[in-house]
Amino acid sequence: MTKVIGWLYERECTIFRQINGRTHNSLDRFFSIWTHLGGATFTISTALILIIALPDHLKSWGFVCLLSLALSHIPVSIVKKIYPRKRPYLSLPDTITGDNPLKDHSFPSGHTTAIFSIVTPLIVLDPFIGVFLLVGALLVAISRMYLGLHYPTDVIAGMILGISSSFLSFFLVNEMIMPYFH
Repeated sequence: MTKVIGWLYERECTIFRQINGRTHNSLDRFFSIWTHLGGATFTISTALILIIALPDHLKSWGFVCLLSLALSHIPVSIVKKIYPRKRPYLSLPDTITGDNPLKDHSFPSGHTTAIFSIVTPLIVLDPFIGVFLLVGALLVAISRMYLGLHYPTDVIAGMILGISSSFLSFFLVNEMIMPYFH
Protein backbone atom coordinates (compact mmCIF):
# COMPACT_ATOMS: atom_id res chain seq x y z
CA MET A 1 0.00 0.00 0.00
CA THR A 2 2.86 2.37 0.79
CA LYS A 3 4.24 1.82 -2.73
CA VAL A 4 0.89 2.68 -4.28
CA ILE A 5 0.56 5.84 -2.21
CA GLY A 6 4.15 6.82 -3.10
CA TRP A 7 3.45 6.20 -6.79
CA LEU A 8 0.24 8.28 -6.66
CA TYR A 9 2.04 11.11 -4.87
CA GLU A 10 4.75 11.13 -7.54
CA ARG A 11 2.10 11.34 -10.29
CA GLU A 12 0.44 14.20 -8.45
CA CYS A 13 3.76 16.01 -8.07
CA THR A 14 4.40 15.58 -11.80
CA ILE A 15 1.04 17.18 -12.66
CA PHE A 16 1.67 19.93 -10.09
CA ARG A 17 5.12 20.69 -11.54
CA GLN A 18 3.70 20.84 -15.07
CA ILE A 19 1.16 23.46 -14.00
CA ASN A 20 3.41 25.31 -11.57
CA GLY A 21 6.57 25.32 -13.64
CA ARG A 22 5.27 26.26 -17.06
CA THR A 23 5.05 29.68 -18.63
CA HIS A 24 5.77 31.57 -15.44
CA ASN A 25 6.06 35.31 -15.96
CA SER A 26 3.65 35.39 -18.91
CA LEU A 27 0.67 34.30 -16.78
CA ASP A 28 1.82 35.44 -13.33
CA ARG A 29 -0.26 38.60 -13.17
CA PHE A 30 -3.36 36.92 -14.63
CA PHE A 31 -3.37 34.05 -12.13
CA SER A 32 -2.34 36.29 -9.23
CA ILE A 33 -5.47 38.35 -9.83
CA TRP A 34 -7.79 35.55 -10.96
CA THR A 35 -7.13 33.43 -7.86
CA HIS A 36 -8.88 36.05 -5.70
CA LEU A 37 -12.19 35.16 -7.33
CA GLY A 38 -12.17 32.17 -4.98
CA GLY A 39 -11.37 34.29 -1.93
CA ALA A 40 -13.77 35.16 0.88
CA THR A 41 -14.29 38.80 -0.11
CA PHE A 42 -15.34 38.02 -3.68
CA THR A 43 -17.44 34.91 -2.99
CA ILE A 44 -19.34 36.34 -0.01
CA SER A 45 -19.94 39.62 -1.86
CA THR A 46 -21.16 37.77 -4.93
CA ALA A 47 -23.62 35.65 -2.95
CA LEU A 48 -25.00 38.72 -1.16
CA ILE A 49 -25.29 40.68 -4.42
CA LEU A 50 -27.24 37.78 -5.94
CA ILE A 51 -29.71 37.86 -3.05
CA ILE A 52 -30.20 41.60 -3.50
CA ALA A 53 -30.08 41.81 -7.31
CA LEU A 54 -31.99 38.74 -8.46
CA PRO A 55 -35.70 39.18 -9.12
CA ASP A 56 -38.01 37.83 -6.41
CA HIS A 57 -38.78 34.57 -8.22
CA LEU A 58 -35.01 33.80 -8.37
CA LYS A 59 -33.93 35.05 -4.92
CA SER A 60 -33.82 31.49 -3.58
CA TRP A 61 -30.85 30.89 -5.92
CA GLY A 62 -28.92 33.63 -4.14
CA PHE A 63 -29.74 31.99 -0.81
CA VAL A 64 -28.57 28.64 -2.19
CA CYS A 65 -25.23 30.24 -3.15
CA LEU A 66 -24.79 31.87 0.26
CA LEU A 67 -25.77 28.73 2.21
CA SER A 68 -23.57 26.58 -0.03
CA LEU A 69 -20.62 28.86 0.60
CA ALA A 70 -21.17 28.75 4.36
CA LEU A 71 -21.73 24.99 4.51
CA SER A 72 -18.77 24.20 2.27
CA HIS A 73 -16.28 25.71 4.66
CA ILE A 74 -17.24 23.56 7.62
CA PRO A 75 -15.62 20.44 6.12
CA VAL A 76 -12.73 22.53 4.76
CA SER A 77 -11.89 23.75 8.27
CA ILE A 78 -12.28 20.30 9.81
CA VAL A 79 -10.23 18.47 7.17
CA LYS A 80 -7.42 21.04 7.29
CA LYS A 81 -7.10 20.32 11.03
CA ILE A 82 -7.41 16.52 10.75
CA TYR A 83 -5.13 16.21 7.72
CA PRO A 84 -2.39 18.84 8.09
CA ARG A 85 -0.89 18.53 4.61
CA LYS A 86 1.99 20.89 3.93
CA ARG A 87 1.62 23.21 0.99
CA PRO A 88 3.63 22.18 -2.10
CA TYR A 89 6.09 25.05 -1.83
CA LEU A 90 7.06 23.74 1.64
CA SER A 91 7.58 20.16 0.39
CA LEU A 92 8.83 20.59 -3.16
CA PRO A 93 11.96 22.77 -3.34
CA ASP A 94 11.55 23.72 -7.01
CA THR A 95 8.06 25.21 -6.53
CA ILE A 96 7.48 28.69 -7.89
CA THR A 97 5.36 30.86 -5.58
CA GLY A 98 4.02 34.37 -5.60
CA ASP A 99 4.41 36.96 -2.89
CA ASN A 100 3.40 36.03 0.67
CA PRO A 101 2.55 32.35 0.24
CA LEU A 102 0.00 30.98 2.70
CA LYS A 103 1.20 29.20 5.83
CA ASP A 104 -1.87 27.11 6.78
CA HIS A 105 -2.53 23.59 5.53
CA SER A 106 -3.05 22.72 1.90
CA PHE A 107 -5.83 20.12 1.80
CA PRO A 108 -8.48 20.90 0.62
CA SER A 109 -8.31 24.13 -1.36
CA GLY A 110 -10.62 26.68 0.27
CA HIS A 111 -10.57 29.02 -2.75
CA THR A 112 -11.59 26.19 -5.08
CA THR A 113 -14.28 25.05 -2.65
CA ALA A 114 -15.67 28.57 -2.39
CA ILE A 115 -15.84 29.30 -6.11
CA PHE A 116 -17.45 25.95 -6.92
CA SER A 117 -19.95 26.37 -4.09
CA ILE A 118 -21.30 29.58 -5.62
CA VAL A 119 -21.00 28.80 -9.35
CA THR A 120 -22.63 25.36 -9.20
CA PRO A 121 -26.13 26.73 -8.43
CA LEU A 122 -25.68 29.35 -11.16
CA ILE A 123 -24.62 26.67 -13.65
CA VAL A 124 -27.85 24.80 -12.88
CA LEU A 125 -29.92 28.02 -13.09
CA ASP A 126 -28.53 29.06 -16.49
CA PRO A 127 -26.42 26.45 -18.30
CA PHE A 128 -25.41 28.88 -21.06
CA ILE A 129 -23.87 31.36 -18.61
CA GLY A 130 -22.80 28.35 -16.57
CA VAL A 131 -20.28 27.33 -19.23
CA PHE A 132 -18.43 30.61 -18.69
CA LEU A 133 -18.73 30.33 -14.91
CA LEU A 134 -17.35 26.79 -15.03
CA VAL A 135 -14.35 27.97 -17.05
CA GLY A 136 -13.80 30.76 -14.53
CA ALA A 137 -14.03 28.34 -11.59
CA LEU A 138 -11.59 25.94 -13.25
CA LEU A 139 -9.16 28.83 -13.77
CA VAL A 140 -9.35 29.58 -10.03
CA ALA A 141 -8.51 25.91 -9.34
CA ILE A 142 -5.60 25.99 -11.79
CA SER A 143 -4.37 29.27 -10.32
CA ARG A 144 -4.00 27.62 -6.92
CA MET A 145 -1.53 25.12 -8.40
CA TYR A 146 0.11 27.66 -10.68
CA LEU A 147 0.85 29.85 -7.66
CA GLY A 148 2.39 26.89 -5.79
CA LEU A 149 -0.25 26.77 -3.07
CA HIS A 150 -2.09 23.51 -3.76
CA TYR A 151 -1.62 20.03 -5.16
CA PRO A 152 -4.09 18.69 -7.77
CA THR A 153 -5.90 16.58 -5.16
CA ASP A 154 -6.36 19.68 -3.00
CA VAL A 155 -8.28 21.42 -5.77
CA ILE A 156 -10.19 18.27 -6.77
CA ALA A 157 -11.32 17.86 -3.16
CA GLY A 158 -12.31 21.55 -3.17
CA MET A 159 -14.37 21.03 -6.33
CA ILE A 160 -16.14 18.03 -4.78
CA LEU A 161 -16.85 19.89 -1.53
CA GLY A 162 -18.14 22.99 -3.33
CA ILE A 163 -20.40 21.02 -5.68
CA SER A 164 -21.67 18.78 -2.87
CA SER A 165 -22.48 21.70 -0.60
CA SER A 166 -24.41 23.28 -3.49
CA PHE A 167 -26.68 20.29 -3.90
CA LEU A 168 -27.21 20.02 -0.14
CA SER A 169 -28.07 23.73 -0.15
CA PHE A 170 -30.56 23.24 -3.03
CA PHE A 171 -32.37 20.71 -0.89
CA LEU A 172 -32.26 22.76 2.30
CA VAL A 173 -33.40 26.01 0.68
CA ASN A 174 -36.06 24.57 -1.60
CA GLU A 175 -37.49 21.92 0.70
CA MET A 176 -36.94 23.26 4.20
CA ILE A 177 -36.46 27.05 4.12
CA MET A 178 -38.32 28.63 1.17
CA PRO A 179 -41.69 26.90 1.84
CA TYR A 180 -41.95 29.05 4.98
CA PHE A 181 -41.71 32.23 2.87
CA HIS A 182 -44.58 31.36 0.50
